[in-house]
Amino acid sequence: MTGVRAQQKEKTRRAIIDAAFLQLSPERGLSGLSLREVAREAGIAPTSFYRHFRDMEELGLTLVDEGGLMLRQLMRQARKRIQKQGSVIRISVTTFMEFVSQNPNIFRLLLRERSGTSMAFRAAVAREIQHFIAELTDHLENLYQCHREDAYMQAEMMVILVFHTGASALDVSEEERSILAERTIEQLRIVARGAALYNRAKDQTIETK
Repeated sequence: MTGVRAQQKEKTRRAIIDAAFLQLSPERGLSGLSLREVAREAGIAPTSFYRHFRDMEELGLTLVDEGGLMLRQLMRQARKRIQKQGSVIRISVTTFMEFVSQNPNIFRLLLRERSGTSMAFRAAVAREIQHFIAELTDHLENLYQCHREDAYMQAEMMVILVFHTGASALDVSEEERSILAERTIEQLRIVARGAALYNRAKDQTIETK
């Protein structure tokens, strides 16, 4: 029975999270979520909410973590496609734009809370962004065999640029999003070429010392 209860508890917790995601919209962020509305959408009594989350802030932090994880998992899958098909930048940008297009409210959540009024939410989004940067740093370091600090700087620039583009891509047409994607691809190529030249010059300087 213990196993059945644990499965039911996890199922209900999942229903609450999914219900909260459904309540998000361009007009409503985490601060606008209503416990009663989330509970009703999840099919539970409001008092049952507290068996799964301490308060709405804990639920909000869970949404931020899940939104970031969802995007990171997609980017990991993209890197596997890159190993088979090449075109690191194009596949990464295409995957990212697909996420923004299919999950606008989740990405909007990350953007909104990155500079929101809640310190806890800002810190949670900052952690997610650092996860992106760290994973991309690992990939660039292995791909180009460069110094880790240089890979980190390149990864940081790329992540900031892509997130900025994502904000612009939220409420536009598919055609406009496609144009944004192509421009971002070219911008990232400029960053990559600049990083390669920088690393080469840095290595030559070290060799001549």
